[in-house]
Amino acid sequence: MEESFDPGLTKTYGGELRRIINKDGTFNVRHHGRTLSDMHLYQFLVSVSWPVFALILTGGYVAMNGVFALAYLALGVDHLHGALIIGSMERFLSAFFFSTQTFTTVGYGTIAPEGTWTNLLASFEALVGLLSLAIATGLLYGRFSRATARLVFSDSMVVAPYRETKALMFRVANRRASNMMEVEAQLLLMTVVSVNGQPTRRYDPLPLEIPSVHFLPLTWTVVHAIKPSSPLFGKSAEDLASLQAEVLVLLKGYDDAFRQTVHARTSYRYDEFAWNRRFAPAFHVDTQGGMIVNLGLIHTFEE
Repeated sequence: MEESFDPGLTKTYGGELRRIINKDGTFNVRHHGRTLSDMHLYQFLVSVSWPVFALILTGGYVAMNGVFALAYLALGVDHLHGALIIGSMERFLSAFFFSTQTFTTVGYGTIAPEGTWTNLLASFEALVGLLSLAIATGLLYGRFSRATARLVFSDSMVVAPYRETKALMFRVANRRASNMMEVEAQLLLMTVVSVNGQPTRRYDPLPLEIPSVHFLPLTWTVVHAIKPSSPLFGKSAEDLASLQAEVLVLLKGYDDAFRQTVHARTSYRYDEFAWNRRFAPAFHVDTQGGMIVNLGLIHTFEE
């Protein structure tokens, strides 16, 4: 059997794997043995999901003000002029709200520090607040300015008649209003074969009829013709299931809004192939002569 190359996803392994690339584009890989020194905090906060980022930001804000509120209580809430000193909860809330006003440098003036140590603590908190807000602003800018692709891939690949043979196809479109140009696609077929009794991954490139397009304002149907030279030639659905076949999809293009090259990836397993189907039209021309793309129809196909 002809030797295949390794794209960086290993060829030999033990056990059973679901897939190499998850549908959201992440790799089916988890790392163990990392330490805190291996984690880059800025990279984590910029790349983490928005709900998690908002939770971390809010939790950090509340926690820091809570710590300073306890410090004010330790110095004595009577050193906060205008604070409520009746009841433990009222004392803590007065110290907490004074902390938030100092941390954000708002300073309404309803509560003011008295005494040297309380003023020193308030001055230190104002400095910490300025630095923290600057870091939070930088993180927000980094998240908003980070170039990412927002592409939608069809849920399934179809195996459809194509010219005098068959072809493997999937569709992709740009969800964002920005223009993507010079979009290139690469497909790799991963199969699991037995070599000396050891399950081994084999990677074969799938040449495309049109490997790139200049623009992506509409949907793009990426086509691999199943010719005699194709590793899929003569393979049935049962054959691909026994080979645990998975098609790895790699796309890159130039985003006109970010002025940067962006990447996207996904994969299709053998059970995500629709045989003897073709994609239904996903765009049409309106009465004014404009092209209308319905992203909700990108997944639909017919016999």
